[in-house]
Amino acid sequence: MRETKTTIVVGAGMVGLATAWHLQERGVEVTVLDRDGVAAGASWGNAGWLTPGMAMPLADPSLWTYGPKAMLDPDATLSVPFRFDRALWGFVARFMTHATPGAWRRAMADLTPIDRMALEAYDELEAGGVHATSHPSRWVIGFERERESVPFVHELRGVAKAGQEVRLSRVPDGVRVPHLSHAVRSTWTLEGQRYIEPGPYVQALATSVSARGAKLLTDARVTEIRPVPAGVEVTVHGHDTMTADAVVIATGAWLPGLARQFGVRTRVQAGRGYSFSVPVQGPPIDHPVYFPARRVACTPYQGRLRVAGTMEFRGPDEPFQPGRIRAIVNSVRDLFEDVDLDSREDEWVGSRPVTPDGLPLVGRTTAPGVYVAGGHGMWGMVLGPATGRALAGLVTTGLTPSEIRPFDPLR
Repeated sequence: MRETKTTIVVGAGMVGLATAWHLQERGVEVTVLDRDGVAAGASWGNAGWLTPGMAMPLADPSLWTYGPKAMLDPDATLSVPFRFDRALWGFVARFMTHATPGAWRRAMADLTPIDRMALEAYDELEAGGVHATSHPSRWVIGFERERESVPFVHELRGVAKAGQEVRLSRVPDGVRVPHLSHAVRSTWTLEGQRYIEPGPYVQALATSVSARGAKLLTDARVTEIRPVPAGVEVTVHGHDTMTADAVVIATGAWLPGLARQFGVRTRVQAGRGYSFSVPVQGPPIDHPVYFPARRVACTPYQGRLRVAGTMEFRGPDEPFQPGRIRAIVNSVRDLFEDVDLDSREDEWVGSRPVTPDGLPLVGRTTAPGVYVAGGHGMWGMVLGPATGRALAGLVTTGLTPSEIRPFDPLR
């Protein structure tokens, strides 16, 4: 293969910027393009969880009982608009075919190698000059009824069986966790994970990439990517045409628009998540809180508590739906004490790129010099640095690291 001296990365979220950083580690000159700005997609307002122990396939067997009920419940975590949309319902059908025990185990086995590298990859960024911090913490996991904990505990045992260390333990009855109400009757803790403030962290990564010599252009909407004899040519609205030895498409939920012509046929559906931040009375909550039965994730955020939830299958550019925020509030209002869910700030929606089989799309396409990195679903933040490191290795050597081999974008 031709030596890769220059690369254009399309997308300035966690995955794109981590790929750019690792390409620089290998001596590659990098240009990063984004149509909006750094962390403008799913990277800014998510929960910021670095939880390889929970980075598991989204489609699980419980969907067969939960999914149909969710269609009739406006406050349900899973939201699919009732309208004629052949592509959307085709994705939902394919997604559901993977909600079987066997498919879950196979996907979990494929995710485990990169899960095990996730936190080490963050250590590498921070040791290499990214001025941001990932915070080790215990997770508090709450259920209203003991039986609700059974599917979650079963899944984490499946994660452990696949090869990860999972330090999950039951909080003894009668031990109260501050800020959780009496409605939470079963409480667990999970150790060995971390969290970040995602927007500032991704901005710090962008600052590092720029300080090391990369060109980072925002308001740079890529309209065409075309292989040419000199490498790969990129047409950018409002800018001069650019050429590089390689191009990485890391545009999240918008990935198909540029990647489909290069043989990437796997459907990528926007699984939109919503979040907001609220104040906490009394001592702050200094650890993440998760309510698996409600699919609501809460994280300390700049002195407040960020509350995130919902898997809304809509187009990535559709308008913000205020009803989804109300659904999150309604689902957890009875589970907290001294958390003011009505004093909300930073209301946000972001589009996570979901694939039917729960596996990312990372690797080469049918076009020489064109690569993709995306489709991580809810796990782009935790797996982004490890993905970037592996993909940079492929781009510069032509050899596919074993941890991303199952994520072949041409599958």
